[in-house]
Amino acid sequence: MIMPRDIMTKHFGRIQRIAVLSVSAGSGHVRAAQALQAAARLWYPDVEVIHVDIMELVPKLFRTVYTETYIKMIEQHPALWGYLFERTDREKIDSSLSRLRSTLETINTRKLKNALKEIAPDQIICTHFLPAHLLSRRIEKGKFHKPVWVQVTDYDVHALWLQQGMSGYFAAHGELAWRLSERGIPEESIHVTGIPIMPVFSGSLTRIECSRELGLDPSRKTLLMMSGGAGLGNSAKLAEHLLAMEGDFQIVAMAGSNEKLLKKLSALAVRHPGRLVPVGFVDTIERIMAASDLAITKPGGLTSSECLAMELPMIIVSPIPGQEERNADFLLEHGVALKACDVNALAWRVQLLLTEPDRLDRMREKARLIGRPNAARAVLDTVLGR
Repeated sequence: MIMPRDIMTKHFGRIQRIAVLSVSAGSGHVRAAQALQAAARLWYPDVEVIHVDIMELVPKLFRTVYTETYIKMIEQHPALWGYLFERTDREKIDSSLSRLRSTLETINTRKLKNALKEIAPDQIICTHFLPAHLLSRRIEKGKFHKPVWVQVTDYDVHALWLQQGMSGYFAAHGELAWRLSERGIPEESIHVTGIPIMPVFSGSLTRIECSRELGLDPSRKTLLMMSGGAGLGNSAKLAEHLLAMEGDFQIVAMAGSNEKLLKKLSALAVRHPGRLVPVGFVDTIERIMAASDLAITKPGGLTSSECLAMELPMIIVSPIPGQEERNADFLLEHGVALKACDVNALAWRVQLLLTEPDRLDRMREKARLIGRPNAARAVLDTVLGR
């Protein structure tokens, strides 16, 4: 039960207010912010976390360019996105392109100043580099004095995340902390916490119970297909290819809000009774992960963190050039994932892991060792000095 603010103040004294700023370019930045908000509601009765998506404060044209164009580029022109990612990672701070981008961002985000004035936060956490950059400029000019923290939402860092005047950085793992230090961030301000995910991923879920909820047989191996990826084709085609393989396994195929894909998967499930379970949009992905033995997925920072928290091995498909490729490198190096370059490679790797259960068990154990299900709480503890 969440108490009204006046009652909380009466019981706990002054309520500390934290603004978490995200950008809805992809879902990961927003999900990290929502995880911090959920953690505060669950564990910190004397803290109020207010989430603000910067894209709700900007003109429509800027929002379209910043979010929709980004998504279309990575879907339709991934090589171009990869080039831009690497180019901007090497770009000098005072380059003409950097100054132009900074000017456009400042002009189009003027409402942020009023939003923060209205919220009056004691501290700020940024789960995207844009608000960190905007506040860094104001801090340098002496126009903003509240502590600002930065949560990096991938397993590597791009130059755009590196800002002056930040109170601290939160890193997914030790190597990322080292890389931040090497790129000029003071070592004492870097904290290895993991990437914030919802508190439900730190709970105790039983495979049998979650399997039965989905109509799955808990005695059979279960594959969770979360994304076909542009490079391998849609989930329906991938599922059909895997279902043609021999083996005693079942597939849970996620369609999200894609109704067309869900219909295709449902039609395929009719032809393979008891082997394929199509799922639309859900907010209980942790229960599906608990029922699964292997995830077939793109390596987004949040999705990867959720899988690790659930000790769920992965087969990586179609990573986006840039941040997802770097995430994939981290997962592969730590032995928690394999990577498939095409549909045939995917089928071979699935067969490999199904016929070598010991290898799958080793991957699960390695995931347990590096997973950080309580990252959101660790971030808030640091910010609050607890």
